[in-house]
Amino acid sequence: MEALAARLSQLDSQVEGAIRVVMFYDTLMRRRVDLPALARASASLAECVAGLRLHGTGRVIRFAPDGREAPAPPSPASTTTPITLDEEEIGTVWLERSGAPGSLDPVLLDRLAIAAAAVVERYGPARTTMADPALVELAISSDSDEAARARALRLLGFAADLPVRVVAVRSPLPLDRVGTLLCPSRPVKAAPLADVGIILATTVDQDRIPAGVRAGIGAAESPDRSWREARTALRFTTSRRPVLHYAGLGALALLAQVPEDAARDNADVAAMARVAGDPGDLETLETYCAAGSLRRAADLLHLHHSSVARRLEQIGKTLDLDLTDPTGLMRARLALTAWQLLND
Repeated sequence: MEALAARLSQLDSQVEGAIRVVMFYDTLMRRRVDLPALARASASLAECVAGLRLHGTGRVIRFAPDGREAPAPPSPASTTTPITLDEEEIGTVWLERSGAPGSLDPVLLDRLAIAAAAVVERYGPARTTMADPALVELAISSDSDEAARARALRLLGFAADLPVRVVAVRSPLPLDRVGTLLCPSRPVKAAPLADVGIILATTVDQDRIPAGVRAGIGAAESPDRSWREARTALRFTTSRRPVLHYAGLGALALLAQVPEDAARDNADVAAMARVAGDPGDLETLETYCAAGSLRRAADLLHLHHSSVARRLEQIGKTLDLDLTDPTGLMRARLALTAWQLLND
């Protein structure tokens, strides 16, 4: 192997060099080497530090050209390539070259990524984001006992000493993509459950939730309770507030416990349904309730404040409320939220 690396370093032909890089990794794969051996051989071949990280476990492997583990902290990567398995990104490989990237670096990393995926698949289970929905449901069900829940979480790849956060999502994007974005370097699993997607993760970076995705984030450490909280928070999301933490709802969460029949029979909620018949009026009221002031609402709607004032006056007549009065505004906010929950 070392002899082949030495010969490769003397190649003048880029085409011949690329072919020999492919042969080099074919030899490694036939020998069924593990991930550290792959990284070590790659560092020797590239004559610089080579690194590998698996997203599902957070495992990082780095080797220097002399065959020893590379010292920390790592240098900036000069070239990177994703590791994909079953069309899902499960990790990354990279080179830490001090100078400009070598002409064969992309070929080397491409073959390293393919070899790493083969090793993960061979010695798996593969650390993919998507999980068996039945196993996820067992982990979050309130009917599961603690032993069954702990076993389900262990089978999903979560360590016993790590907290598990639950996120309920409605997404136009694939769940595995959302899960990887939410928790890029720690264990994360996703599965569809009825009409809602569920993501289990050890950490959640809400700033990484992509546009168009609505997400409710549970607060409790127990997965079953966190799931109920996440599902409740999801119900309160809107286009203007697409991501909500259950803990941030406070007393508003109590509205989710109001029986649907009682909510529909309420006069303010019934009037809100009439307002919702006009999308423009509904947007105006939603913006005004969120902004808390006429001028701020006008700025958000890109309208003159007098136009917004006229709309709000008409909406107030429909609701039989004075929206400039604090009590009237509070009733409108509660009625709007209750109506949104009914139409979730």
